[in-house]
Amino acid sequence: MPEMLHLPASRTELVLAEIRRAILTRELLPGQPLVEMELAQRLGVSKTPVREALKLLSGSGLVTFNPYKGASVRVVDRDLVSDVYDVRLLLEPEAVRRSVTAGDPALLARARTALDAAERAIDAAEHAELSLHNRAFHQALYQGCGNPLLISVLDDLRDRAALISAVGWQATPSWQQEHAEQRAVLARAEDGDAAGAAELTRQHVTGLLTRIMAAIDDAADPATTE
Repeated sequence: MPEMLHLPASRTELVLAEIRRAILTRELLPGQPLVEMELAQRLGVSKTPVREALKLLSGSGLVTFNPYKGASVRVVDRDLVSDVYDVRLLLEPEAVRRSVTAGDPALLARARTALDAAERAIDAAEHAELSLHNRAFHQALYQGCGNPLLISVLDDLRDRAALISAVGWQATPSWQQEHAEQRAVLARAEDGDAAGAAELTRQHVTGLLTRIMAAIDDAADPATTE
């Protein structure tokens, strides 16, 4: 993380954004302790906005608190992956279908911009930034579904889903495959094929779930590390 932030507006929001970025780009690794004083010194702020940011990140699922050890980056395990992807499979394809049906060109343009940025990150081997672009892509595709509560639920999963993806890529670098799947989803969306975009979204999320669960199982199996 940078040594100093210039904070003209909300210190908490900017500190939160920086800590989130560091977690999702694996500068801060799952299980790593998050010491308020150390983060405050690195960001050039007091402990108060760091403490507030960590509480907010706990609400979004990126940070956990232990009464004895304090805050740490969320560890990705089977239960977390199962819970997050269960909700994504139930809700995201339908949200994409509704969003494509509504046909907001600004959101489709945002999705394409995010996907183009993801492609550049892959080409430049900047895989640390990839989860941030993927996060933006998926949000743009469901943002126009017309149901604020549905958007809120999926938004609440974005950080967890991005963390899971970052951990999964560390074990199984499937960036190219996933990018091709996302290109196919976007093509259907831009053609106005709501049902097709929803089905490809479902297949994409299902494939992610399968690969990430396999990576977690491999990591837990001592025979695979020998």
